[in-house]
Amino acid sequence: MSDDILVETVGATRVVTIHRPQARNALTPAVLTGLRDAFRQASADRAVRCVVLTGAGEHFCAGADLNILLADPEIDRHLEGYLDAFHDLVKSVVHCDKPTIAMVDGAAVGFGADLAFACDLRVLTTRAYTQEKFVQIGLIPDGGGSFWLPRLVGTAKAMHMILLAERVDASALRDLGVASAVVDADRLREATIAIARQIESGPPLAFAAVKRTVYANWGSLDDALRREREEQLKLLRSADFAEGVAAWRERRKARFEGR
Repeated sequence: MSDDILVETVGATRVVTIHRPQARNALTPAVLTGLRDAFRQASADRAVRCVVLTGAGEHFCAGADLNILLADPEIDRHLEGYLDAFHDLVKSVVHCDKPTIAMVDGAAVGFGADLAFACDLRVLTTRAYTQEKFVQIGLIPDGGGSFWLPRLVGTAKAMHMILLAERVDASALRDLGVASAVVDADRLREATIAIARQIESGPPLAFAAVKRTVYANWGSLDDALRREREEQLKLLRSADFAEGVAAWRERRKARFEGR
């Protein structure tokens, strides 16, 4: 497992922490693999009743670490593998038999937002926010965002959040029913573990069945991820994406030309 992943057991709860605070917990290939394995192990461990996902420091997750991914000299050849690694992580969260809680402070941006939405419950600090920033670099949500958001907040709001890359703060997420609780930063862990304790004392077989039935009734996540993958691969090879990344690096507004 990557050194950038911390795993601890608190009672019957497994706490998984992305430990790259210097990069706002942005995701590298090694981190993706480590998180996937942590969720798979927690799902298989009968002693674990709940899984909490969080980020070290003052942020949850800033999405993919573009600086590292784009430094790959053979990135074009590796794009499909990178996307598959992101999707394997999402599937490991969703298919985990144990209820999952995203413990969110600060930014949950891009794929980081999708990770928070993929968890069953979310506890946020008052300074937390989510933002689907993909369109700002010429891409689409690729962590199941097109699947989760219409179901969590409705199609109209989902389109607003995605098309306008809207930053949605914790109080708005609570009003939308997306956040289970919003607390001061110094109470985040306490409030999250309190919910985990409720889950620990509940019926694990029933909880696993609840997850399977609820998400099955939503339709196929795998189909949604497959569609995101197909569209994202096209966009990742577009001139608009190259311009979006250049603008991001140069801290300027992108000039998209539809190529």
